[in-house]
Amino acid sequence: MTPPAPSPSFHRVSTQAAFAEGALEGVAPVESDGDAITLMGTGPGSWTGPWVEPGFDVEELIPSWNAETPPGSVVEVELEARTHVGYETGWYPLGRWAYDDAAFERTSVAGREDEFGRVDIDTFRAATRLAAYRLRLTLSAAGAGAPTVRLVGAVASAGGNPPPAESTPGDAAGVELAVPPYAQSIHAGEYPRYGGGGASWCSPTATAMVMAYWDAGPTPTDYAWVDPSIADPWVDHAARFTFDYGYAGTGNWPFNTAYAGHFGLEAFVTRLRSLREAELFVTAGIPLVASIAAAPGELDGFLLPQGTDGHLVVVVGFTPDGSPIVNDPAATSNATVRRVYDRSQLERAWLDGSGGVVYVIRGPGAQVPPSRGNW
Repeated sequence: MTPPAPSPSFHRVSTQAAFAEGALEGVAPVESDGDAITLMGTGPGSWTGPWVEPGFDVEELIPSWNAETPPGSVVEVELEARTHVGYETGWYPLGRWAYDDAAFERTSVAGREDEFGRVDIDTFRAATRLAAYRLRLTLSAAGAGAPTVRLVGAVASAGGNPPPAESTPGDAAGVELAVPPYAQSIHAGEYPRYGGGGASWCSPTATAMVMAYWDAGPTPTDYAWVDPSIADPWVDHAARFTFDYGYAGTGNWPFNTAYAGHFGLEAFVTRLRSLREAELFVTAGIPLVASIAAAPGELDGFLLPQGTDGHLVVVVGFTPDGSPIVNDPAATSNATVRRVYDRSQLERAWLDGSGGVVYVIRGPGAQVPPSRGNW
């Protein structure tokens, strides 16, 4: 029998003590908030984190960060890996982020590939056995304000998780969170510059739902640029400010969590092992954005008969019998966003489709449940 894959390992840096474990050059703790670092002076500065050893061969790694980037400032996130014999690979760019897109167009960085691995938009994929990794932040500013980083981290995994047998329902059976429903389909054709709405906006639409649940997000002034005839203009805002100009799409996972982080939420990407783990978050009052994929006919009730190579939904609860309740943005109207899917079908579409990727987005005061090390 094939042994189960090791549990994904999430490592975060979000406290003064954790930032102090890295090497700082030209950056320093924020005086009013030691749990963040900021650029000092006018030149670029950097923070290089310590080596992280997950305890298994790293096959994939997905970064996350929460940062404030005043106009003209940029945060670049990079990864370096180490083999079991101690060879260091050099740095791979994982993303160049700025919230505002007037002075700098946020982007993933294509083309970095060698015998050790490659960057696939938002995910580093190893080509050989890697034992450890570390992250580096480069902060720069061309405007009046300096960038500030409150959280940086990554989830490492030994590849995608094989789909298990259906997990049995847990304590979240009968719990449903009041997450506002938004449909991506009603935005079809809007703002081609940012992907054109419709099927291409599942990720920002899902992110916007969870942000609204936490009563966070853009103000009317922020989305005043959106045509006033458009419904749910905050979805258009999320699409614009998560848009990855490198691959020309809104589905970059860490760009979506960084967008939520801009509005004061703690947000990161990780991998879960089952719907039982998702239930822990729902019980704690935290909805999850989950990345799924399904061939035609593999997910009963899914709006798209052709299936999907990649789609984002919001897990908002579970019925008394343990079936997942999902706010699925692939709907013809907001009124039809809420769906109840078959537990085994959704679990398979999620774990087999993305290896259990979720966005964890939580508001102030919300506490994540106890972890096995993957959040």
